[in-house]
Amino acid sequence: MADPLAVQLPDGRRLVAYDAGVAGRNASLAMVWHHGSPSSGAVYEPLTSAAAARGIRLVSFARPSYGGSTPNPGRDVASVGRDVAALADALGLETFAVIGASGGGPHALACAAALPERVSAVATFASPAPFTTAFDWFAGMHSPAALQAARQGRQSRATFAETDEFDPEQFVDRDWASLQGRWKALGQDAGAEGEKGPDGLIDDDDALVEPWGFDLAAVARPVLLVHGGADRVIPASHGQALLASLPNAELWLRPREGHVSVLEVYPVVLDWLLEVAG
Repeated sequence: MADPLAVQLPDGRRLVAYDAGVAGRNASLAMVWHHGSPSSGAVYEPLTSAAAARGIRLVSFARPSYGGSTPNPGRDVASVGRDVAALADALGLETFAVIGASGGGPHALACAAALPERVSAVATFASPAPFTTAFDWFAGMHSPAALQAARQGRQSRATFAETDEFDPEQFVDRDWASLQGRWKALGQDAGAEGEKGPDGLIDDDDALVEPWGFDLAAVARPVLLVHGGADRVIPASHGQALLASLPNAELWLRPREGHVSVLEVYPVVLDWLLEVAG
């Protein structure tokens, strides 16, 4: 696993980042990974080996209040664009692709909207869509209470966190198989970060159900949306809503996959990124 790097941001905050894979001019592509919620932002298997096998320089970072990154109270999704611009400058990344899983999906899209000259392509796994009343945004979520609390404001979400417990029923059998197999490190990282405190997850949930701060129509680069048809955390209706709102997107719907097991196609998604962004 790559060692953490401390990146000083223009506003004085610190961003904890990780730089793995092939570096410099030998890289076929630079890629910034946007983690799910919760996470430390660290890179692990199979993120690292699949990227290295393709000559991809893999960069990751912890969003504010995660993994040692300085909190950014009241942050919206769009604010990640400024953080990633500073991170890319610090690491010498002129252009790069972005990829995000679950709560990281909207943040990957935000970077493409904020940095159209630098972001070459976007891929997301199980990403939520912006909150709307145009469809039942919570329909199909097995445990929507945290996000519903966030709709009442950050304090309501923080109060909910005091008694919140993980619901294992939101994962289907394929999810558990992935967490016991190739994606074991993802579950371990999420569990360890969750035990450190809820602030990052609270801020993520609050940002996801409030206006994101950018228009999806501004994401002009190619976007690949990957979603599991059996996802009980972020239902496939969110993938359909994103597809309808993005001007240059395609949706890979994996009917039998859940919220975690959809990541099993990660290597194929890297091949897609190399094709469209290389």
